[in-house]
Amino acid sequence: MATTILLPIDLSSPASWVKPMAEAQKMLLGGGALHVVSVLPDFGMSMVGTFFKAGFEQTALHQFGEALRKWVAQNVPGSIEVHPHVLHGNIYDEILRAADELDVDVIVMAAHRPEAKDYLLGPNVARVVRHAKQSVYVVRD
Repeated sequence: MATTILLPIDLSSPASWVKPMAEAQKMLLGGGALHVVSVLPDFGMSMVGTFFKAGFEQTALHQFGEALRKWVAQNVPGSIEVHPHVLHGNIYDEILRAADELDVDVIVMAAHRPEAKDYLLGPNVARVVRHAKQSVYVVRD
């Protein structure tokens, strides 16, 4: 049975994808598809949005998409069926929405090793684990 995996990544942080990508590749040895998603956070408050010039959001989304396509070309072996997706909004909400819409079997995410001051998982990972309908595989860095 082919597995469909959702791999959320932060393009600016290799810790968010190096180990999770390796685990996703292992899961896909029997075939399947990899959906790589990266979320451009929403600016939220309207007073923050007025700080940026007109068209900034569309330009940022386009540049973000180009960066994600470049990342996929450099980091995902050609033997894997891969689909990059740029999402825009609240990080954990967008990951959960994409997992449902893409009908994935498992979400593979990175989480930092906790220190005494930290909770067991970061807030986005914790929310995805709590609310996902799919299995969530958390990989520690």
